[in-house]
Amino acid sequence: MQLRPRRSVLYIPGDKPRVLEKARELAADVLILDLEDSVAPEAKIVAREQVLAMAGGYGSREIVIRINGLDSPWGMDDLAMAATSSAHAILIPKVNGPEDLARGRKFSGNKDLWAMMETPRAVFNALAIADAKPGCLVIGTNDLLKETRMESRAYLLPALTHIGLAARAAGVDCVDGVFNDFRNAEGFAAECLQGRGLGMDGKTLIHPSQIDVANQSFAPSSSELEWAQKVVAAFALPDAQGKGVITVEGRMVERLHLEMAQRTLLISKVIS
Repeated sequence: MQLRPRRSVLYIPGDKPRVLEKARELAADVLILDLEDSVAPEAKIVAREQVLAMAGGYGSREIVIRINGLDSPWGMDDLAMAATSSAHAILIPKVNGPEDLARGRKFSGNKDLWAMMETPRAVFNALAIADAKPGCLVIGTNDLLKETRMESRAYLLPALTHIGLAARAAGVDCVDGVFNDFRNAEGFAAECLQGRGLGMDGKTLIHPSQIDVANQSFAPSSSELEWAQKVVAAFALPDAQGKGVITVEGRMVERLHLEMAQRTLLISKVIS
């Protein structure tokens, strides 16, 4: 079982070299060096050059470059640059279906592609997109609210659930959308817990102050780790060999729970 933590996924504006440099010290699992929404049109080309120059040197952090849309004036040049960069993956915005990933793969070299899920069509095509095996589905809640004309995240919950189910069905990761009011620590923490409850692997962030809460929210708790250790130990006993169901502290435990426990322990090991 291989696993890469994606608890905290921080957007970094690609046109701000000081912010790009400072990000080397941050504890986010993933840094998205952004060429799209956070960069003004007049700064797109400069941002592309800066991201290419600075995409390396971030240690164990996973580095992803979000390019501009493939049909935009900058998208294809962004893609060509990202394909030659030190980044681990390329994030394609406004993916509507698997054909968008197929188009990107023609020019992405050996880079992994991630898919932004931020349109109503993407929601309806979520399973087909996930089955195309992007490295991760990244939910764009702000754009979804805009495109659907829904008034708040609460109305998006069916869409978030649908995307999460598609990710699980296809065996790919899925990270939740951003929380805009970064000074509202309590609200952010609550939304992290909701995202985890929906099965998300992590959350996209807009400010470094959100990193620690996201890392904690999407990491196994001490009680979860203790229970996982008990389940793994119980299935390792001679009496449990070949059994599909055993009892642990009076609770019925199946082999699917063993797989969940093993994943919990692996997550803890990777992030420790």
